[in-house]
Amino acid sequence: MPESSVRPRRIVVGVSGASGAALGLECLKCLRQAGAESALVVTRGGEITIEQELGMTLDEYATHADVVYDNKNIGAAIASGTYPVDGMIVAPCSMKTLAGIASGYSENLLLRAADVQMKEQRRLVLMVRETPFSAIHVDNMARLARVPGIMLMPPMLTFYNGPATLDDAVHHIAAKALEAVGVSCANYKRWSWASLG
Repeated sequence: MPESSVRPRRIVVGVSGASGAALGLECLKCLRQAGAESALVVTRGGEITIEQELGMTLDEYATHADVVYDNKNIGAAIASGTYPVDGMIVAPCSMKTLAGIASGYSENLLLRAADVQMKEQRRLVLMVRETPFSAIHVDNMARLARVPGIMLMPPMLTFYNGPATLDDAVHHIAAKALEAVGVSCANYKRWSWASLG
């Protein structure tokens, strides 16, 4: 393939209603900085959480994405396996969204886009957000953990990277998720023996 026809990596970012709207925002910012394309889809719960946690409107949040899809538009490009994308991250992923993905209940565009990733065996990273987990939550995660291409990535705090602020912690987990879909994020502090001092 000629170099001029090589497209940048294209990643779908889904934002559902769990706490952690900053995770999706940081993914979008890092994708833009890395020169990758982002397609954003947000649930109604995600929109409410964006407003509550970040004090932003959905329109303001969406300025960080290259393409924005209405979650009700089940006929959007990302609803088809023939539309080329390189992966999807759901950040954050609520337990409701997790249950929909686990059961194949594609009632909206975010769920359908995730279903497409599974059927095409593309990378799907789910930043599941809940604590503590119920047995049903664990069962749904266990079911998805067996599906090729799916990575469950609860946004756990790490300390070896020396985060000084909450923004540092958010950046680290977003960069980790992006690496799973083949996008390198600037200022990602990896673990090493040297990091132990």
